[in-house]
Amino acid sequence: MNIIVCAKQVVDVSEMKFDSSTKKPILQGVSQKISDIDKNAMEEAIKIKDKHGGKITVLTVGPANAKERIKELLAMGADEGVLVVALDNIDYHMTATLLAEAVKKIGEYDMILCGEASVDLFSGQIGPRLAGLLKIPQITYAMKVTAEKNSVTAEQNMGKNVVTSESTYPALITVTKEINEPRLPSLMQILGAANKPINEYTAETLVKDVKPVVETIDLKGVSMERKNVIYKNDLDESVEQLVNSLAKEGVLGG
Repeated sequence: MNIIVCAKQVVDVSEMKFDSSTKKPILQGVSQKISDIDKNAMEEAIKIKDKHGGKITVLTVGPANAKERIKELLAMGADEGVLVVALDNIDYHMTATLLAEAVKKIGEYDMILCGEASVDLFSGQIGPRLAGLLKIPQITYAMKVTAEKNSVTAEQNMGKNVVTSESTYPALITVTKEINEPRLPSLMQILGAANKPINEYTAETLVKDVKPVVETIDLKGVSMERKNVIYKNDLDESVEQLVNSLAKEGVLGG
């Protein structure tokens, strides 16, 4: 079973701060990491490999320093990494295009696993876009994956409902955070990751003249100020006042 895990280097959003005057995020000095849900995809790939054997390749589009983040997934259990070095101002179209061309360069594969979305932008676009470009089946929001010899079955989280879908190979699956608990690599695995290969390509070597089709004009934080309303009457009266206030604010339906 040859598996490709798509992963993204993101800023650690828990460490982000915003300029109070401009509302713009302060990114300088903020640490970077592999997007959390991509680690869930990696963990699921390891489980499938443990069952069927095979090879796991980590694929990333990002800056040159993303190579250090790839090593985190190599330590978890991936066999090799592929880094497509691209500028920071790429959009979903460009990212998906570069991923698709890199997958073609990698060669034969049975499954592509992605996180349902990245923790920084959370658009959920890359998996479906990539499947579309490669013209392969996709199963999104998988909360359970069962890979057999000739097909893969996944339980999809659709909010109030769970849908079970089945696909032949090759297939792309995006997983939710609830699917598993990513393992922590041992010291020996971390040290051993330094000896695993990471192939590096530039965007220009994969696609000629690929350009973003969406331009980000501005990025600002959203104010989350609380009203700090306190009800001091008896319990029943306070509950009634709270419900009425929430209804006026449009939080509760009529």
